[in-house]
Amino acid sequence: MLRSPSPLFSIASIIASMTLMSFASGTMLAFIPFTLTRSGFPAWVAGSAVTAIAAGGIVGCLVTGMLIRRVGHARVFACFAGLTILSMAIIGLGLDPVVWLIARFLYGLSANANFIVSQSWLNHSSDNSWRGRAMSVFYMAYVIGIGVGSLTFGLLPQDGMQAPIVAIIFATLGILPISLTRLQTPPPPERTSVDLRAAWKISPVGMVGIAASGGLSMLVQGFTPIYVAKSGYGQGDVALLMFLMQLGMLGIQLPLGALSDRIDRRYVLLITCGIITVSALAATISPVTGFALLAVIFAVWSGATETVYSVAHAHANDRADPSDYVTLASTMLVVWSGAAFILPAIVTTATTIFGPKTYMSCAIALALLLALFVFLRLMKGTKPVTPEEAEAFGIRTAQAPNADVPFNPEEEENPVLSLPS
Repeated sequence: MLRSPSPLFSIASIIASMTLMSFASGTMLAFIPFTLTRSGFPAWVAGSAVTAIAAGGIVGCLVTGMLIRRVGHARVFACFAGLTILSMAIIGLGLDPVVWLIARFLYGLSANANFIVSQSWLNHSSDNSWRGRAMSVFYMAYVIGIGVGSLTFGLLPQDGMQAPIVAIIFATLGILPISLTRLQTPPPPERTSVDLRAAWKISPVGMVGIAASGGLSMLVQGFTPIYVAKSGYGQGDVALLMFLMQLGMLGIQLPLGALSDRIDRRYVLLITCGIITVSALAATISPVTGFALLAVIFAVWSGATETVYSVAHAHANDRADPSDYVTLASTMLVVWSGAAFILPAIVTTATTIFGPKTYMSCAIALALLLALFVFLRLMKGTKPVTPEEAEAFGIRTAQAPNADVPFNPEEEENPVLSLPS
């Protein structure tokens, strides 16, 4: 008699596909800013590549739900995986800044769309008793994939277009597991909903925290490789730094997340904002000649940024009724995507005037503003959620925003799933 597969094994195809995709993404996330910076283009070009990803992500947020309703999860995943590969192939054709920006827009659209598909599929296929563990494994695998992909870039020849070729190989392999999965395809969503007023009423701190994390994540992940490359570091150093930044997520987020399960999560947000402020300030004043010191600073900074997203997300869910999950998740991801687009656009423009450290000052200002808002909400005396009432903290990453809402089998005949970016 054959044993039934373990719960996590049953969703391994989805996790494997997205991990391979993240490996490809990590390679390109290191290759593109390094190449644009070292090729002598104006500062706005490399910064615009960051903004283009976020702009594409907003479009992905808007169109994916409609496409899933028309053709289903599996076909949409295959379609956008193909567009991801196309974006990498376009870059591999040769160095052209305008064409590369278009390719990054296309990548942002398709990568976010596939995240929507994979997470809603995971929620449909996961039981309530182990969904949290499944999502934690999913996020950890995705982030580690980005880090290993970035590290791989450092092993490739500096000249030429080997990095896009490697990325295309792994993105192509990423289509196979989910395309061959035996998992049942989720029912198409009947509708999605975005309601800023309702989300604000549920959790002002959660909403502002998610918005801040969108800007903070795109700043530290997008502009750090540009800054390091401009500072004279080589390909291997940039690749290693981006790998260590991904590990910082685990080193910082896990202990602070555990703490947020024991005390008011708003206090943890204040601690996290303090860590971001100190880290970004240290980056502005530390000499660029000490790579080890820079690596520690940016790893801590990156990990704290991830923590803002995870804690703000958990804080909002603590205060939401299950009937509000769809609206809350959809709205929060639109808010995240908007901030992830606006902040890099502002910093890209400001960098041409104030220099490559501009993003550090903007991150400090944003962290302080978030801390001030959280402090004012605490002073208002809002009743905290007790540890018994709160949901268990789970690892999440601001680089791949949450698109999951608890799946209720009773709603399968008329499903309502959130499909954010």
